[in-house]
Amino acid sequence: MSNYLAIATVTATLQRLLQAAVQVDVDGARVTTVRPDNAGGAVPETGINLFLYRVAPNATWRNADLRTRTSDGQFTKRPQAALDLHYLLTCYGNEVELEPQRLMGSAIRTLHAQPHLTPVMMREAIASPSFRFLQDSNLSDQIESIKLLPLGLTTEELANLWSTFFQTPYALSVAYQVGVVLIESDDIPQRALPVRDRRFAIMPTQPTVDQVVAAAGSREPITVSSTLKILGHRLRGEQTQVRIGPVEVPPAKVRDREITLDLATVPVNTLKAGVQSLQVIHRTTADPLRGTESNVVPFVLRPVLNDIQIAELTHEGENERQGELILTVNPPLHQGQRLTLFLNQRADRNPAAYSFDAIKREAVSATIFVPLRQVKPGEYLVRIQVDGAESRLEVDQDVNSPTFEQYIAPIVVIP
Repeated sequence: MSNYLAIATVTATLQRLLQAAVQVDVDGARVTTVRPDNAGGAVPETGINLFLYRVAPNATWRNADLRTRTSDGQFTKRPQAALDLHYLLTCYGNEVELEPQRLMGSAIRTLHAQPHLTPVMMREAIASPSFRFLQDSNLSDQIESIKLLPLGLTTEELANLWSTFFQTPYALSVAYQVGVVLIESDDIPQRALPVRDRRFAIMPTQPTVDQVVAAAGSREPITVSSTLKILGHRLRGEQTQVRIGPVEVPPAKVRDREITLDLATVPVNTLKAGVQSLQVIHRTTADPLRGTESNVVPFVLRPVLNDIQIAELTHEGENERQGELILTVNPPLHQGQRLTLFLNQRADRNPAAYSFDAIKREAVSATIFVPLRQVKPGEYLVRIQVDGAESRLEVDQDVNSPTFEQYIAPIVVIP
């Protein structure tokens, strides 16, 4: 979080960012932070004026700090204000030489290419001799990123904004929103002692799942061919079943603190790449329809790219191709799942990189069609991402190979 200097730090960082760009693009240009009506100082003859005209609560974060006090008035956590800052960028200069328009183009290009205020940029502004009054600012420590968003003000909205400046003629302007800026109180809340141990006491016989990992190793990705190791307490029952998604399957081995389950025993069409839910169920012979359920534990199932084929490849000039890739994936994609294809060129200099979305499907399918556009010829490493879960690239483990410890597959060659 950040202290009361956060708003001023954002303004200073924006001023430095714009100043570095416009002074190169237009000779003598400078960036000021005064009122456009000159009430706060002189606007530049040639340059950009950056004016903070509105501070508003951030809609996403506005309720994030509810209940900051107990019933007796003691703080439970530091109150924080989540803000969006609205800036008016106004360009001045020689109209005959189109200086305002050149400055506007420079500013928009700069803010579009740098849509975030990074911690490094903020630390440089705080350390600048021009902003000694910001030396106690800690905005650069804020974890949440600060983004720049152009505002599409209508002509009426822009006219209403400029009408607040008394007898000030309109100058070429654009508005930006900057947020979220989190300002935290200096009040230090009372803290209870930390929890020393976690214990479940819902039912004495209820199974508890602590962790789900691949049997090959806790750092190994989980795919449809993996064997799962389910760790927990009271996992053994009269009839132990494992529920993954909508289906239940009997595990291969069951012990009180560990269950082994081969995912190959789960019907592949019921599995989805992405986050899967898992539960351990205890059933009895007397009443097999009812049972005692464990807590739900998520795990990430990564997609596997089994095959890549090129279809309908055509030329777009000498150095660009368009067409379609046909992918075979496992598990199959379900309706509503999104697949994104990533191509990274294997080249020593200026390797190209592309991403393409798959064509939407109407049913469960293991064959996926992905359109390609404006791709340079070359050899590419291929990855897919399904609902946030990414396929694995193969690493060369041969110590005698020239590509030792480099990614080598899967590969597609665009001729």
